[in-house]
Amino acid sequence: MSKNGRVLVAMSGGIDSSLTAVLLHEQGYEVIGMTMKTWDYASSGGTKKETGCCSLDSINDARDIAVSLGFPHYILDIREEFGDYVINYFTEEYLNGRTPNPCVLCNTHIKWDALLRRADKLDCEWIATGHYANVRKHTNGRYVISKGVDLQKDQSYVLWGVSQQSLARTLLPLGKFKKTEIRQMAQERGFTELVKKSESYEICFVPDNDYRGFLKRRVAGLEQKVAGGNFVLTDGTIVGKHEGYPFYTIGQRKGLGIALGYPVFVKEIRKETNEVVLGRDTDLYQDSMIVDKLTMGKYENLIGMPTETITKIRYNDEGTPALIEQFEEGYMRVYFHKPVRAIAPGQAAVFYEGDDVIGGGWIHSGYNR
Repeated sequence: MSKNGRVLVAMSGGIDSSLTAVLLHEQGYEVIGMTMKTWDYASSGGTKKETGCCSLDSINDARDIAVSLGFPHYILDIREEFGDYVINYFTEEYLNGRTPNPCVLCNTHIKWDALLRRADKLDCEWIATGHYANVRKHTNGRYVISKGVDLQKDQSYVLWGVSQQSLARTLLPLGKFKKTEIRQMAQERGFTELVKKSESYEICFVPDNDYRGFLKRRVAGLEQKVAGGNFVLTDGTIVGKHEGYPFYTIGQRKGLGIALGYPVFVKEIRKETNEVVLGRDTDLYQDSMIVDKLTMGKYENLIGMPTETITKIRYNDEGTPALIEQFEEGYMRVYFHKPVRAIAPGQAAVFYEGDDVIGGGWIHSGYNR
C-alpha cells in the first residue's frame, strides 16, 4: 500500500484527466485508472466522426498513460445507466419546454456514483477527476467545492450537485494549477500527444451539436406532434408559426424565421399551448427567480438566514450579486441586485460566497418583483 492510499482516477484520455493520474502517481498515491464508456456515437444517428471521451482512441490514450506509469486501467461500461437517466432527462426537459444541463446531471448522479461504487470494490479510499476546482473541509465540518485557481477554466459550477459523502472522498489536484501549467507539465513529462489533442465542449451524446436533430431521432413523430404552434408577442399578438416548442431556447435569436423590422428573441416557452413568446432584448431581463431541487454545500441549509451571494445562471456566466432566501427544504428565492438576461428554466443556478459554492439547484422560473 502506498503512503497516501489508493485512488481511482476517472480517465477520459484527455490532458486534464491524464495529468490528474500522473500527478497523484508522483505524489505517492496508488493509482487505478478507469475510463467510463457512457455513449455510443453510432446510436445517436449523428453525422460527426466519433471523437471525445467515449471513443476508442480516447480509451486507448488513457490506457497508454496507465501502462507507461505502471498502474492498472479498467473500462467501465455505464451506457445503460447513463442512457436511462441522462438521455431520458435531456429529452423530457425539452419536451417540457425547459433547457436541460445534462453535464451537471451526469457528473453528480452518474459519474460520481459509478466511480464510488467501483472504488469500494477496488478498496480505493479516494476517487479523483480532472476538474479545475478545489474541495476542502470547512470549519463547520462540511465539505466545500471552491473555484479553481484558473478562473478561465474553473468548473466549480458543474459540481454543485456532488453530495457531501462523495466530496469527502474526492481529490481534485488540478484546482491548484492553471491550464497553461498543466500543458507545460505534460510537455516536460514527454506526453506531447496530450498537448496536441483538441478539447471538445459538446454534449457527448450530441456530437454534431444538433440537439434538434437528436430530439427528432429520439422521439418518434415529434415534428408532427409539436409543429404549427404560434409565435406570439408579449401582448399576445400572433406573428407566425413555429416548428415546435422543443426546438427553441430562452434568449434565442437566430433561426426564428420572423421579420418584424426589429430584433426579437425567445422570451418564454409555453408547452401547454404550444406557443413560443417573442420579445425585444429588454424583455429578457428579470430580477428574481425560484430555484428548486437544491443541493447545499458550504451550509446545511439557510432557512431563515437571507444570504448575500454571487449567483451564476449558466456555465459561462460571470455571476451577479443577489440575495438568496431558502423558504423551505429544497427551494430558494433569488433576488438579483440588477436584472439578469435570459433566465432559462431547466438550467442550473449556483450560489457563491467568495470562491466557495454555497449550493445550487435547478431554475424553476424567473420573474420580476
